[in-house]
Amino acid sequence: MKPGFIARVLRSARRVDAETVPAGRPDAVVGQRAVVVGGSVAGTLAARVLSDHYHEVVVVDRDEVLGIDVPRRGTPHTAHAHGLHGRGYLILTELFPGLRSDLQSRGVPVGDLGEMRWYFDGRRLQPARTGLLSITTQRPVLEEYLRSRVAALPNVTYRQGTELTGLRTTADNRRVTAVALRDMATGTESVLGADLVIDATGRGSRLPVWLEQLGYQRPVEERMKIGLAYTTRLYRKRPEMFDGTQSINPVASPAHPRGAFFGQVGEHECIVSLTGILGDHPPSDPDGFLAFARSLPVPDVYDGLRDAEPLTEPVTFTFPASLRRRYERLSRFPERLLVLGDAVCSFNPVYGQGMTVAAIEAMTLRKWLLRGAPPEPRGFLRDIGRVVDVPWQISTSGDLDFPGVPGKRSAMVRMGNAYMARVQYAATKDPSITARFMRVAGLIDPPSALMLPGFVRRVLRLSRDRTTGPAAASLTAFDPTDQVERAAS
Repeated sequence: MKPGFIARVLRSARRVDAETVPAGRPDAVVGQRAVVVGGSVAGTLAARVLSDHYHEVVVVDRDEVLGIDVPRRGTPHTAHAHGLHGRGYLILTELFPGLRSDLQSRGVPVGDLGEMRWYFDGRRLQPARTGLLSITTQRPVLEEYLRSRVAALPNVTYRQGTELTGLRTTADNRRVTAVALRDMATGTESVLGADLVIDATGRGSRLPVWLEQLGYQRPVEERMKIGLAYTTRLYRKRPEMFDGTQSINPVASPAHPRGAFFGQVGEHECIVSLTGILGDHPPSDPDGFLAFARSLPVPDVYDGLRDAEPLTEPVTFTFPASLRRRYERLSRFPERLLVLGDAVCSFNPVYGQGMTVAAIEAMTLRKWLLRGAPPEPRGFLRDIGRVVDVPWQISTSGDLDFPGVPGKRSAMVRMGNAYMARVQYAATKDPSITARFMRVAGLIDPPSALMLPGFVRRVLRLSRDRTTGPAAASLTAFDPTDQVERAAS
């Protein structure tokens, strides 16, 4: 009953957790037509949510997307390893009832996030049954499933092979009223009226330019240059490759900056995505690919694929920098216009956050629609900014742990990274620490869940014998263990 505690309770009680609200509210129809531009995961999930609240939903995409379960020309990143973990999986099971059985009937692996074979600094984490499930299929396969479910809804239509060329607004540019479109095959131009427009066109979104043309400010952009490169190859799966686990994940660290994901993606296929940063790109020739796999800090990946039958040639994708557009800081924004997904924030993909964040953003959209009116853009974008804050903090702080990555390293970042290294080391001894760590990695719990006093004391106790070795020691500029211990006590 202390005043400060009461105030905190009341603030928390006012925040509706959108994921606890029933997926359908037929009495909450808020408009005639919503247009979603972009048919990838963010756009597909937005269309699913909008279908409960608009009489008509139109999804516009430059490519042919329906029935496509292979990487498209405009989405080269989808050829590489992707995972939908933890909170993202929970959201999808609510929006798409029967998801797990449908995917498993197609041979898609679904397993516990904590029971995968995780390696940090070359040490294996203790497996833990967390109850948090993970999907590790090829991304185009998952996208095709989700799109097929959304396209089957009676009030959703797709306009494929169609490019967004601009926005139409009222005379004072205060409200978006339509989208200008062009058929990619014929060049035919048209205008489609809309009560709501959502930009889910991804990292290459042209919205900042269009905002400027309409007399608005462009959002400030923040970049975290990581110089990441993926090289990926599919192989025929053999039972002995994984020894009962869904995937093998040597995670890159300052001491071992080369990483990999080696996982099952289908009934007969597995995928190997090798990663390097700051110009250390995994080769795309078969011999170089194998040599890079052999250089990883653990032998599991190389041992699994050295005699395996390849199904594809190695293919490379580069990711120069994570990108965040600070729409939530704009003082003005057109009404009936929203932005989601990578068009807001594109994360370093090695953290596996992108699809889960898109799912959380879709639920944020649903929370606003359940109020019975179109979302107020500035309030909505502030909420999206809060959704992005935690995963952005996790990924950028983790990137700054690598000495060659440019950026300011505050005392908080350095202490946080030093402590996270101890959490990961302690997890090699105690499965309960693995479980707590995976809840944060799966975006179920905030990072503060790793800072509870009892947990901190257990981590520090288990990590007292941690040694970084000569290579890692030369890279570790700040390891304020004493400060962390004092904070815990």
